[in-house]
Amino acid sequence: MDEGKFWIIGLVTIAITLIGCLTYYNYQRDQAMKSNIESAIVKGIDPLAIRCAYVNNQDSICMVYAAAKK
Repeated sequence: MDEGKFWIIGLVTIAITLIGCLTYYNYQRDQAMKSNIESAIVKGIDPLAIRCAYVNNQDSICMVYAAAKK
């Protein structure tokens, strides 16, 4: 094999590994959010507050929720 094929195989391996890692990270984050929301419901805490703690600042639902709570 020539050197070019090794580079291509290496880059494809890195790309597949990165995609797998990001998928696993997002799945674990979603499972943690689900668990925290379920425990918040049991404790009587607003589940939307827990959801908004996990999402980015550009979510319109959380912006409206934060504005309503002020």
